[in-house]
Amino acid sequence: MNLELTLEHLALRDSVRGYLESAPAPTGSSTATTAYWRGITGLGVTGLLIPESSGGGGATMTEAGIVLAELGRVLDPGPWMSTSVVVPRALARLEFGDRAAGLLGEIAAGTTIAALDVCGLRAPAAEAVRRGGEVVLNGTLAAVPDVSAAQVLLVPARDHGAVALFAVESASAGADFAVITGVDRSRERCRVTLRDAPARCLGQVGADTAGAIVDDVLIAAAADAVGAAGALLDLTVEYAKTRTQFGRPIGAFQAVAHLCVDMYETVELARGGVLRGLWAADSADDRERHSAAVELKAFSGRLATVGEIAVQVFGGIGFTWEHPAHRYFERLLSWSAYLGSPERYLREVGARFARDHATASRVTYG
Repeated sequence: MNLELTLEHLALRDSVRGYLESAPAPTGSSTATTAYWRGITGLGVTGLLIPESSGGGGATMTEAGIVLAELGRVLDPGPWMSTSVVVPRALARLEFGDRAAGLLGEIAAGTTIAALDVCGLRAPAAEAVRRGGEVVLNGTLAAVPDVSAAQVLLVPARDHGAVALFAVESASAGADFAVITGVDRSRERCRVTLRDAPARCLGQVGADTAGAIVDDVLIAAAADAVGAAGALLDLTVEYAKTRTQFGRPIGAFQAVAHLCVDMYETVELARGGVLRGLWAADSADDRERHSAAVELKAFSGRLATVGEIAVQVFGGIGFTWEHPAHRYFERLLSWSAYLGSPERYLREVGARFARDHATASRVTYG
């Protein structure tokens, strides 16, 4: 496992960062259909994780994580994570072959935006009803990211005692979307109501595969969050260098300096964890991959404190609507709450540590 970026990785990072710094600032997920999204497509990263046989780049999660971190730095509201990471990884793990090849090719070309109901992998909220040769879905999906910009929604649904993955055209009759106002207003989430929505079955979803997909999503979301936390750290340190009080930069005061050091330590610990997680998503066995994903999520509560500290360092201006500090804080809080609380994952980490320690003790002492 290498926790250092290669020259190729740095070139990818610089290319994406250069575009994002020069592109018009997006204001919502609807920008996915504008020149901004076309620019993202022009970078050649929409098909980064898609096999070359389907027109993609055949890259690894490490390359995807580099792009995610850069998007997190600018609080990108677009659907790149869902379309170019979550959906391709899910379809790759499910091995649907020709049934998914067309969708993957469209994603790689940048002509189709797709989203996945990740929560449904753990507890499907939709049910499939077969009528003759057709399938329709019924149910309410609580909060699906990026679906308002998507043409295709992938829905895990109960199907005769099993769980299967279905593709629903967003524009089809029977699929209604309502935007949910959450903590992080930079990314839209929608409540999706399916009433006899026509669907196409891609195949069954096993419990182990569903768990692996959720692990991939947790690791990808952590990469985005680390990008946001790193950008906020840079903003905060720069402010501490230039803002003066009593004739000195506020960063010269020990209390402020210690706050900045705490932020730096947290971001660097998280960054190392993300690099390990990205590696594990592709190269580790199931146990190590799951451990990496769970540990990242368990750490998300601490990563959210980077936003809390930044607001304190900025003082009064950090609490204003016009300053970006609160938007970064919201992004980090949203990651902390996504797919369960940090405490839930901390308990899992603790339980696994206790089991491993007990096993090691039996081996050592008999």
